[in-house]
Amino acid sequence: MRADQLIVNVNVYNSYYKRFEMNNVAVLDGRFLYVGPGGPEMIQADEVIDARGRYMIPGLIDIHLHIESTMVTPETFSHGLIGCGVTSIVAEPHEMANVFGLEGVQEMMAASRETTVDMFYAIPSSVPATPMETTGGSIEIEDMDVLLATGEIICLGEIMNYVDVIRDPECKTNQILQHIRKNYPDLVIEGHTPKLLGLDLHRLIYAGIDSDHTHQSIEGLQARIAAGMFIEIQEKSMTPEVMEYLIQHDVAQHFCFVTDDVMPDSLVEHGHLDHIVRKAIQMGMRPEDAVYAATSTPASRMKMTDRGSVAPGKVADYVLVSNLEELSIDQVYKNGRKAYDNSEPYKQERVIGQFPPHFYKSVQLDKLGVADFAIQLSDPKVSGAGVDLADEGEYQCRVMMVKDGSTFVEEHIAPIQSANGELLWEESGYAQIATFERYGVNGNRAHGLIGGDTIKRGAIATTYSHDNHNLLVVGRNREDMILASNTVISSQGGFCVVEDGKVLSHLELPVGGILTEEPLAVVSHQVKELRAAMLSLGYVHYNPIMSISTHSLAVSPALKITDHGLIDVNAGKVVSLIV
Repeated sequence: MRADQLIVNVNVYNSYYKRFEMNNVAVLDGRFLYVGPGGPEMIQADEVIDARGRYMIPGLIDIHLHIESTMVTPETFSHGLIGCGVTSIVAEPHEMANVFGLEGVQEMMAASRETTVDMFYAIPSSVPATPMETTGGSIEIEDMDVLLATGEIICLGEIMNYVDVIRDPECKTNQILQHIRKNYPDLVIEGHTPKLLGLDLHRLIYAGIDSDHTHQSIEGLQARIAAGMFIEIQEKSMTPEVMEYLIQHDVAQHFCFVTDDVMPDSLVEHGHLDHIVRKAIQMGMRPEDAVYAATSTPASRMKMTDRGSVAPGKVADYVLVSNLEELSIDQVYKNGRKAYDNSEPYKQERVIGQFPPHFYKSVQLDKLGVADFAIQLSDPKVSGAGVDLADEGEYQCRVMMVKDGSTFVEEHIAPIQSANGELLWEESGYAQIATFERYGVNGNRAHGLIGGDTIKRGAIATTYSHDNHNLLVVGRNREDMILASNTVISSQGGFCVVEDGKVLSHLELPVGGILTEEPLAVVSHQVKELRAAMLSLGYVHYNPIMSISTHSLAVSPALKITDHGLIDVNAGKVVSLIV
């Protein structure tokens, strides 16, 4: 029998029995041909690899992530993933879709076709995430039909606007769900159901949303599995109690591991899905079960019948591991060809111009000045529509309170003084948070107050603000806010951190205002510097970049801000700054 490749003396992971077995493995035409005791006496191969007793596991599969969260292009992302043993992903590009609509999705898909990692795509289902924000594009039902016709779509991406699904039968999201269930009944539908329980949870499942990747509690985990939901466990859900539950109960078919969002410095320093698997093992899960949750169950969830195990006919994506407990990755093979070797140089060349020219000119916003950061009492978003306030006085105001350990932001009410028709926010003890529509659509802007575990000095500006990606600015004084904002505007997007009139860090993201074409090693260093600069301003948060980026995420509790104004997320409505 002829084969392209024969791997001998290897501990092969058998997904069907969840155990390792010493065997030999043959590969032909990029697929596994044979797994068993037969060796060179039975199979003549062009390449023979002696694994010397190492472990072979299937290539890792991450079915819920956003490439834009790593701020790099698909090509750069693929370069980083391969070294982590990740060979297949399902990317949901709703960030780029919010900037460029259908074209944004199409161009992300186009940029992924020649990557080493197999990049499958989910249709962004919630663009914009809510009706209470302005974006550069949208995804409509007709756009979904266009994307599904390509044959490259594997699922409907996370349904984020769960409030409307429950409360408004005629909302856009329910129309999408009805269209998909009627016309594409076999398409997987992904969910986003933070903290929902009882009837509300069951109503979402009834609507076709049968997975959840948000922060899990034991109560929520049990309720979801009992109702038939599939759970995607990301790192923030890997609490001791949740991991103990997954270890002790027979629920292996009902969950998998995912990353969702990974910062570039974290990817370089800690890894990707391999980091999650490694952590699960360290927390007491058997390696065989941890590998299963990053290979077999994600493949099954997304109906990837051609991968997820080392078995005849499956795609020959595999990882050779020297230390199973530490998941020490030696080599990674994609379609039977070596794609990574930890003993060989692994460098990435910079490639520019991967997107159309107008993708580098998406920030349509004039430079800002002192007046742009005045909080005027006459602004309906401040006082409420039709409400007249005295030019001077004390007003009870809503304040967004940041809390370390979560991207949720709580609402706090505080008295704020005013004079000459403006809130005296610089003397209030709170920072200002402001957002400016940057697509040239309507010129909307909104102002709010923010406190808690946020900056105590200086200012931060960014166009990397989920999901609308308008310009978002947090600052303690107008001068620093102006410099940070205008620096970002000048570079066509990114992050800028300023203190006392000095730029401490500037990360340029010129592709749609959210991506860079710099190599991963460069971006990792820049993001590490950015994080340090943010913390130097007094930001107290485990992930300050994700924290500030989600201040405009109007589907994440409890008080957020968009260009429409302050958003009461749980009520699903715009509220005024002054109560």
